[in-house]
Amino acid sequence: MLSLLGQKPNNFRRKLSWHSQEIHSTPMFSAMGKGKATNTQFKWLTDSLATAAADNHQVEGDDYSAQAQVATKELHNYTQIYAKNFIITGTDDAVDAAARSTQLAYSLAKNSKELKRDVEAGITQANVIPTVGASNAARKTAGLRTWISTNNDMGAGGAKAAHTNGVPTGVRTDGAQRAFTESMLKKIIRECFVAGGNPDTIMVGPFNKQAISGFTGGSTAIREVPAKTIVASIDVYQSDFGTLTVKPNRFQRDRDAFVLDSEYWGYNVLRPFTNSQLAKTGDNTHMLLLMEGGVVSRNEAASGIIADLTTS
Repeated sequence: MLSLLGQKPNNFRRKLSWHSQEIHSTPMFSAMGKGKATNTQFKWLTDSLATAAADNHQVEGDDYSAQAQVATKELHNYTQIYAKNFIITGTDDAVDAAARSTQLAYSLAKNSKELKRDVEAGITQANVIPTVGASNAARKTAGLRTWISTNNDMGAGGAKAAHTNGVPTGVRTDGAQRAFTESMLKKIIRECFVAGGNPDTIMVGPFNKQAISGFTGGSTAIREVPAKTIVASIDVYQSDFGTLTVKPNRFQRDRDAFVLDSEYWGYNVLRPFTNSQLAKTGDNTHMLLLMEGGVVSRNEAASGIIADLTTS
């Protein structure tokens, strides 16, 4: 792709714009509310409502005995460092490279987009528990695959991530793959709703985005579209429990489909996206780009996962 762009300088800016919009989209990370981490381990509190009681009828003038309250639960995760580095020679930065301003500016923009894609892939793909790290081991932030534990639809042999006191302590096990069906989707949406969630997003990989577009639902879709337009996709799914936006994500695993209540997902940033020049060792410029942060799961039971889906 880069060599093709270099051969057509007149089209460079137009193609780079397309490249930025279409290839570097990060739907999960972009949708997450951003918070501030003040340490490599960050904590938050979560609570739940008591089951609704249909027999809550009281005698007028009655006396009441004190009812103990269930303590809120403290959850935690760790920040993870994402980084990219590159070297630009003095010559590369000086020459006129097909209408680019400088090679350094171009490489900074390119690596910044790649770094953000890595963050998206880490949030949606990584099968890790919150890991403190050590002098010879990196810290790791647990993402969607290990935080989501309550609402699962898995293939034979699949196993959800183990949790202890609400925090992931074991990873997820893949099961036998099977075709994505609408009944699987409806089951998980219902389970999220029963658990107190109001899911608003279905996030899937490219193959299973097309599988969803083949779902028939309860009736024929009615749309207003321009003349000579063929509509072959479903971008909004109207369920019995609310309307969900269907988002394709090229950076998550295609075998996973997430049903998300976006209100309960966030990302705490310890160090925002920054770039710095490392020590000069010769006729070159050595740049480091990094960010550090981690996933916040305020109520994993409000979301769900349909795992072990076929991808071809």
